[in-house]
Amino acid sequence: MTTPTALTPAVPRLRLARFRDLTLVPVIVLLLIVGAFLDPVFLTAGNLTNVLQQQAAISLLVLAEALILISGKFDLSLESTVGMAPALAVLLVVPVSAGGLGIGLPAVLVIPLCLLIGAAIGAFNGFLIIKFQLSAFIVTLAMLIIVHGLHLGPTEGKTLFELPESMLYLGGAVWLGLPASIWIAGALFAAGIAGLAYLRVGRSLYAIGGNIDAARAAGIRVDRVLWGVFILGGTLAALAGILETGRLGAIGSGMGVNWIFMVFAAAVIGGVSMDGGKGTILGALTGVLVIGLVQNLLTLQGVSGFWQPVVYGTIILFALMISRIAGGKAQD
Repeated sequence: MTTPTALTPAVPRLRLARFRDLTLVPVIVLLLIVGAFLDPVFLTAGNLTNVLQQQAAISLLVLAEALILISGKFDLSLESTVGMAPALAVLLVVPVSAGGLGIGLPAVLVIPLCLLIGAAIGAFNGFLIIKFQLSAFIVTLAMLIIVHGLHLGPTEGKTLFELPESMLYLGGAVWLGLPASIWIAGALFAAGIAGLAYLRVGRSLYAIGGNIDAARAAGIRVDRVLWGVFILGGTLAALAGILETGRLGAIGSGMGVNWIFMVFAAAVIGGVSMDGGKGTILGALTGVLVIGLVQNLLTLQGVSGFWQPVVYGTIILFALMISRIAGGKAQD
């Protein structure tokens, strides 16, 4: 008789989780129907493609945060990394006349530098949280402020317009009729879904988030896994910055600011638990789609920016209630 371990997936639970992944689908369908009645443009291919492209960058933050939440931690600094990583990478490459720091590194290095900066931020977060046993909330809140300051300081709050072509390509290119950013986000979500379902490290994240002591007892290298997920989170945030830079054609001082609230909203309404050990990447993806459709619908209806937060928050709460009721469990 085989004894189950912390790494052995419970098949009935996984099957139930697959149904819970789809609990936001009725909300998405309802938004599509309502949108079609309110504005004939809403269901056009061009508009829906625009929604997906606009959500591509923030969806990578949702993916990163979902993985970190499943492990029982969270990272508030991701939104600052979105703006700071590409800004600093560009400053290391472009000449002083374009606002650079005068270092003049080869332009071909701008994307690797950006990803490396994001990974370094995640590694530093992980170091403080894991090695010093500090609160993830306090550490990442402080890093949110510090990293944003490292964006504003060197740029003096100015928008960077003179960017290397390579920095603009991924966010602006079209592959097979769709923006490249949609393909990239889709591929990474597919990799995340597969990784959590079939790889040992994916099962380790659930085990650590569910009970960190039991995970250690089961032989999981908890520190290594947690450190890795923070590094991955920072890297994904930097990639999100690259995609957003290409879409906008510039790096503004406010890029990524206040995204973290929408990131947590998308993850939580998608079924990812703030307590760790629960949730799926597919569920988080449905949360992203709800967020994107709501934003687009409000914009098409010309809802005042002053009232949008009220409508937006109400719809998120409504979607959360439907998700929890359909999933068969109320939020703690």
